[in-house]
Order: sequence, then structure tokens, then C-alpha cells
Amino acid sequence: MDAKVAPTFAYDASETALIFVDPYNDFLSEGGKLWPLVADVAASVRLHDNLRAVVMAARDAGVAIFIVPHHRAAPGDFEGWSHPTPYQQQIAKAQAFAKGDWGGEWHPDFAPQPGDTVVKEHWAASGFANTDLDMLLKQRGVRNVILVGLIANTCVEGTARYAVDLGYHVTLVRDATAAFNLDAMHAAHDVNGPAFAHVITTAVNLIAALRPH
Repeated sequence: MDAKVAPTFAYDASETALIFVDPYNDFLSEGGKLWPLVADVAASVRLHDNLRAVVMAARDAGVAIFIVPHHRAAPGDFEGWSHPTPYQQQIAKAQAFAKGDWGGEWHPDFAPQPGDTVVKEHWAASGFANTDLDMLLKQRGVRNVILVGLIANTCVEGTARYAVDLGYHVTLVRDATAAFNLDAMHAAHDVNGPAFAHVITTAVNLIAALRPH
């Protein structure tokens, strides 16, 4: 059974946005620098199929799509920083999502389409911190955000928590995300998520909720 599912919640398309976090080749494509770390979990939840289905359902319902990308790595990014996080240091060492590299390009199935909004790149976990995401959502009259993408216990969770602090209704989709291991998925959806998310659901249930009734 889904945790914290609100089966009667109605997503008004005019007030709802799908937030797709980090749809990069390095995360989602064979040969990506971080793909080997998420591949097993991604396969276990049928990540790509569910992401395709959720994105298609959102488009069909008239829900706005917001692409929320992580900072594209470049040599020397954190030189002179007082306290880059361990995750930032790992990204810098791997040069994940590097500027000008294939890994820093969009996965071809999830590239922005006309009418989608691409938000300024975030440096840490939250897609809101030091970006224009909140302003762009408010300009569209968005009150409800649905989060998908990578990875469940860092950027997706960080963005979702910040959204709650800003007053948005937050939905997490447990099988339209992945993490480096199942413990991290459990933490994101069964330990941490229920403390802040309004709905934690599956792709199938979300798609049914987005369908016109």
C-alpha cells in the first residue's frame, strides 16, 4: 500500500507542475558516469518506463513541466570554497554532468519540449536554493508540485522539502525516481518522506489521478 496516499486529491492542471530533477545522460543513460550507481534500483522500479508514462500523462493533462537541473561540472568549480559538501566534492571529482560533455546533455527521452520550463542550475540538493524555480512556479500560478527524477534521497528530497517550506502541496512518486541503493529509497519514501510530503504514490496511481474524470 502507498504511504500517505490521498486517493481523493484532485490535481488541478492549471495549478500543478511536474518537477523533473536532473534528467541527464550521466544519470539515466547506459555509459553515464553515475548510471552504474543507480542501474539496479532503476531496473527494480522500471524507472524509465514510469518516467515516460508520468511525463506523457502530465502533458496530456496540461500540467506544466519544469526541468530542474543540477549544476553542470567544470574544472575548478569549488576552488576557494570554504565547505563544499562531500556530494559536491564527489561530483567535481567525477566531473558528472560536465559542461560540453554528452553526460551533461539531456537523456533523449526526457529532453525539454516546447512550452517546458528549464530552471537555473542548482549547486546542492535543492532545486529552489539560489535558482528561479519558486518565482517561475508562482508566475504560472502553481500550488501543487509532483517530483520525479534523480536521486530520491538527495536532490528530489531536498527540492521537495524546500517546496513544503515555501507552501506548496508536494507529491513524491516512489517508482519514478531511483537512488544508489534500496536503503536510500526506503529512507526517502518510508522514513523521511512521510514527515513532509502530502502524497507519496506510484506512477500508476498518479496517472489515474491526473486523468480527466
